[in-house]
Amino acid sequence: MSSQIPEPPPSAAHVKADNASLGELLGDVTRDLSTLMRQEVELAKAEAKQTATRAGKGAGMLAGAGIGGHFVLLFLSLALMWALGAVMALGWAALIVAVIWAIIAAILASTGRKELKQIKGLPQTGETLSEIPPTLKPGEVNR
Repeated sequence: MSSQIPEPPPSAAHVKADNASLGELLGDVTRDLSTLMRQEVELAKAEAKQTATRAGKGAGMLAGAGIGGHFVLLFLSLALMWALGAVMALGWAALIVAVIWAIIAAILASTGRKELKQIKGLPQTGETLSEIPPTLKPGEVNR
């Protein structure tokens, strides 16, 4: 006795592949790919919109935090001015607080300038652009 495993009945895809012409099959594939691409583009748009919305909310919250921090510094500065005003004239106290903030601003500006000078991307880009052969630069006449 030989026991053979019966073949499963052909699927709808097999039946269609056996009966449809090559042109019909290619048309179906093209239509399916077109639908898939449209769906992928719509999904990407939805994901980009959601990401942009979250980024906007986050940026707004950071801006609010920056404004809040500014007011904290403002009122702490006023408190320091009034505290010093209890010991000396209020005008001199205000001048001392202003000088303290001027020193802080100068230190931050100096540090920021040093950090910007350490960025190597822009000078390297300039050097790279100068190394482009003249034949690849549009609009220039080679002599």
